[in-house]
Amino acid sequence: MADSIYIDEDVGIDESSRAGTSDSPFKSLQFAYLQQAEPEKATYLTRKSATGAVPEGSDDAARLEWKPAAKSALKKAHNLFAAQRKKAAKEKEQLALREKEEAERRAVLEEARKVVIEEDPGLPSAQRIRLYQKDVKLRPASGDGERGARVRVLGRVHRERKQKDILFLTLRDGYGFLQCVLGPPLSKSYDALTMTRETSVEIFGELCEVPAGAHAPDGRELQADFFRVLAAGKAAGGKDAITNRVSAGGDTQTLLDLRHLTLRGEVASKVMFVRDAVEFAFHTAYKEERLRKVSPPALVQTQVEGGATLFKFDYYGQNAFLTQSSQLYLETCLPSMGDVYCVEKSFRAEKSLTRRHLSEYTHIEAELDFITFDDLLNHLEAVVCRVLELVMADPVVGGYVKELNKDFTPPERPFLRMKYADAIDWLREHGIPNEDGEEHKFGDDIAEAAERRMTDAINRPIFLTHFPVEIKAFYMQKDQDDKRVTESVDCLMPGVGEIVGGSMRIFDYDELMAAFERTGIDSGPYYWYTDQRKYGSSPHGGYGLGLERFLAWLCKQHTVRDCCLYPRYMGRCTP
Repeated sequence: MADSIYIDEDVGIDESSRAGTSDSPFKSLQFAYLQQAEPEKATYLTRKSATGAVPEGSDDAARLEWKPAAKSALKKAHNLFAAQRKKAAKEKEQLALREKEEAERRAVLEEARKVVIEEDPGLPSAQRIRLYQKDVKLRPASGDGERGARVRVLGRVHRERKQKDILFLTLRDGYGFLQCVLGPPLSKSYDALTMTRETSVEIFGELCEVPAGAHAPDGRELQADFFRVLAAGKAAGGKDAITNRVSAGGDTQTLLDLRHLTLRGEVASKVMFVRDAVEFAFHTAYKEERLRKVSPPALVQTQVEGGATLFKFDYYGQNAFLTQSSQLYLETCLPSMGDVYCVEKSFRAEKSLTRRHLSEYTHIEAELDFITFDDLLNHLEAVVCRVLELVMADPVVGGYVKELNKDFTPPERPFLRMKYADAIDWLREHGIPNEDGEEHKFGDDIAEAAERRMTDAINRPIFLTHFPVEIKAFYMQKDQDDKRVTESVDCLMPGVGEIVGGSMRIFDYDELMAAFERTGIDSGPYYWYTDQRKYGSSPHGGYGLGLERFLAWLCKQHTVRDCCLYPRYMGRCTP
């Protein structure tokens, strides 16, 4: 570079290929300064050849004169240069440190490859146990007494931590957790030094109580004497490590795209454990109530909850739909089987993205024969409370519920019973408007937001009953004392809103046919349903409970999407 560096703020170009001469000037002083090896020794001349001011009485040539750069501009450029030089030096230092550490790590790994570990044939034969098993002898933490059982465990690495020459691994197998302690020479082997989370391993060793002051799952740990990585090899590490791909608080859509990995996390897996227990508890509660389980079809040619939410498809040249509810089929089972229930998938083509809507959800439905509306409410209350009792009685699952929802307490019976008309009055009194921003009036379909505000304010389970005929399904029985309303119920829970919808069913043939006509539904395809009213009809009722909503309430999850294995809603059908 020349001793004099030229900067033309109008036509210069800030490129390192420029010479910085009067014929090839830079555009900015700061860029020009950074290009010099010893910028303090150069002279910087600037001008504005196209827009520079010309003193009065001077010709245009004055604009083309080169002038020394202002001291303030030189100081600013020098400060930037100093900062960049300092940054470059630090980066160089860090690079050298990384290269040194990498070289040292390669050397350590080369030595580790030479470490051969083998199972000691002189040790007792190892007993295979699952991680949940507690009936296994432990060596006391004091070291006194007999040895603990020598066991063999298999699982995935849930966590790993190195402390000096000791490697601590927490294994997970879907049934429990176990801390494993690997000391030399195991901890110095190549497989130990390159261990990654989610790697499947087999570990042998003695089960011991954890020392006083130490903590580990179930208060025990495995002092390993041998281990091996299973044949499939180690889980991905580095930038592809599971902790880099999914993390708490990550982008919601990314976590859903990677749901197969997200499910391995503690929160997601605990919700799935609770879900399993809740489903089992419903089966148990229904068996105690002497309901029989049936499995209705998912492919149907009739609607239950309105045609706008049907998924339609071609079925061998005929129109068919994915079921919205199994209710109508359950009703056909009453004459032969008595009270019945099912746990099946239902499908709703609602174009809704709220946190409580799914396009595919697990529907727990029941139909009860020869009952009154009060019988229906009492049964529903008893089943919900019994399910919660069974779930919370399980020490493991009950513990998960308390971890996920630390303030959870089972609801007290009886649930609050509130008629729709009283709810309208409550909303008016509390100044909560309808969807049109107006005061609620009888006949309004209470919107989700208003319903939630009321439920959360009352803060206890509510049986909201006796909805107007016009806003409920065609099959619902009218209240004999007030023909404007139906014998219907929504069970509302704080924090999530409606989790159950039910009603008594119209059991008079003529009344049912009139309901078909009133709602404009062709009764012809429903012959198998209307026949139930011609051959030994009876007063009966039932309900449907959304399992994911129930879980969102129980586990205090923000959205029902986190309460199913792979959520399906508008716009998502993967993975």
